[in-house]
Amino acid sequence: MPHRERLKVFSGSAHPELSNEIANYLGMDLGDRVIKKFADGEVYVQIKESIRGCDVFLVQPTCPPNVNDNLMELLIMIDACRRASCRSITCVIPYYGYARADRRTSGRESIAAKLAANLLTQAGATRIVMLDIHSLQTIGYFDIPVDHIYGETVILDYLTSKDFSPKDLVVVSPDVGGVPRARAFAKKLCDAPMAIIDKRRTGHNKAEVMNLIGEVEGKVAIMLDDMIDTGGTLVAGAKLLRDQGAKDIYACATHAIFSPPAVERLGSGVFTEVIVTNSIPHTPERDFPQLTVLSVGNLLGETIWRVHNDNPVSFNKL
Repeated sequence: MPHRERLKVFSGSAHPELSNEIANYLGMDLGDRVIKKFADGEVYVQIKESIRGCDVFLVQPTCPPNVNDNLMELLIMIDACRRASCRSITCVIPYYGYARADRRTSGRESIAAKLAANLLTQAGATRIVMLDIHSLQTIGYFDIPVDHIYGETVILDYLTSKDFSPKDLVVVSPDVGGVPRARAFAKKLCDAPMAIIDKRRTGHNKAEVMNLIGEVEGKVAIMLDDMIDTGGTLVAGAKLLRDQGAKDIYACATHAIFSPPAVERLGSGVFTEVIVTNSIPHTPERDFPQLTVLSVGNLLGETIWRVHNDNPVSFNKL
């Protein structure tokens, strides 16, 4: 079988729009499959074409609002492909559910990020492609190769096109844990200076902003995070930046989870623009005037092509 014909891309039901963008970039059609649910909620998957000897890529974010269903569907897709005698199975996971459950913060807690990694591996996945994982230590939970892709490069390209003056910029990490990400991003973005918001989390989805480290007065502040959930952390940080004299504030994140009341908070006017990617499906009810959604379809498509051809995927490293 010719090398290109050995490449097969199949979409789960979580994000068919992104899967189609990936297929368009690759100049191919998505693989033919059937995914449906029985009356009792069980998932049925059938691959409708031969994949014997093929490199199969399964595109499925395990994202809200159906995290568990999306994960289970992906596992069953893996099993169907493994039983169809394909050569390799790469799971392309634009958003990796349970990524925040990556360690124990108190006694008798599960580490669900590790459990999900075990399930994917045991189901038969031979490689994982993931986009902006919450914590890089999660890569070590897999006993198979993982290619970690930075969706923030898409955001970086977008911001670069705005022709900001380097002297007006400052990249802000919303917490201490995000400093390495913000530092790499700032270096690429005109070698901009950095500021850090010191916060203390008081519970799940709750954070108390304490103080600001760095100068933002008169600056265009670029707040960078891997995901936006309820938006509480970013909005509280933005208010602090406003109080400290920031001229404009941009919020940037790869994963737009937007759990309520994120839309109301983010659209309240505290941000000049909120820039995210389509790693998670975007629906009209999550729109607000300041929102910009960038596509990672070409980025993931290029990654799939490089993995299939055994080429390096570090082309987008921050």
